[in-house]
Amino acid sequence: MTFYQELQLNQAGSKKLLKKSETLKEKLYHMWVYLVKIAVTMAFCFFFVSIFSTLFGNENSIVGVVVLLCLMVFRNADLGIHTGQSTMLLALFFVIMTVCPHLANQFSPVLGMLLNIAALAVLILFGCHNPLMFNQSTLVLGYLLLYGYDVTGKSYQMRLVGMALGAALTCFVFYRNHKNRTYKRNLKDLIQEFDITSSRTKWQICQILCVPIVLCIAELCNMPRAMWAGIAAMSVILPFMEDMHYRVRKRIVGNIAGVICFTVLYFLLPSSIYAYIGILGGIGVGFSAQYGWQAVFNTFGALAIAAETYGLQGAVSLRVIQNVFGVVFALAFCVIFYWFMSKKKESEVTVHAE
Repeated sequence: MTFYQELQLNQAGSKKLLKKSETLKEKLYHMWVYLVKIAVTMAFCFFFVSIFSTLFGNENSIVGVVVLLCLMVFRNADLGIHTGQSTMLLALFFVIMTVCPHLANQFSPVLGMLLNIAALAVLILFGCHNPLMFNQSTLVLGYLLLYGYDVTGKSYQMRLVGMALGAALTCFVFYRNHKNRTYKRNLKDLIQEFDITSSRTKWQICQILCVPIVLCIAELCNMPRAMWAGIAAMSVILPFMEDMHYRVRKRIVGNIAGVICFTVLYFLLPSSIYAYIGILGGIGVGFSAQYGWQAVFNTFGALAIAAETYGLQGAVSLRVIQNVFGVVFALAFCVIFYWFMSKKKESEVTVHAE
């Protein structure tokens, strides 16, 4: 494996190489490549988001984050269908992420929930057909970030331009990287494969319904940063219940651990470098291959931003409450939904038997 090829590995791949190292020299080399990869990735991310902030305003720095996320994921990940159709779907996804979160913020929580359900239905049914690809962690997360950091007036006009540029970049990179691949399925096949009895479709429906409902309840309760609850719910909803239980536990424990670590750093470090705690969290995520540790370090960036608005105590309280509410509600929702679907299936079998 060349130096460049090793740089392309994810955290799990790099750590696997480290474990398989037979000599100290080999282990030190893989560790050095791993550190270089994290440093290069962090520098590139910081540079990329800074460019978007400069071009489209600091209030639209989140656009740079969403575009960067899409670029890094879809340069390798696909949608499982014909490349040309996938590229057009990606362009549609950017339109949805640009328009629908903004409109939903203008409506009441209930009407906004209905719009969010319709928008997520398109993103998930056509963009997250393969749960193992975790495309929901890109598309739904991007949607929720833009929803949570909504802007108006001139800033929204700049957001339109920024998202249009992001769509062009993402579609170009996606098509270039996937144009030579052969796919046997197309958009029509995705529609035909919708099956309410399958684990995949039930998982998709839970995502489509649960995440907007969580947002709506949080907003009706006047809880700031409702997107945190939505993101927490999205991240733990998986096709199989045992995997959900694992993620719910890790999310809650990781979130609390992250809050404690952030609080310690907040009191130990001078106020002039509070903003860099978020960068520290990003580095920690780069070293983390397991979901629980990722939950710990993801907390740093969120709290670093929220503490400026709500103060440390307010930000910490919101983070814990929103995350616990989001994951617990998602688990309860999916348990009830899966139970209802199993009962429905049993009744249908009984009717057919009679």
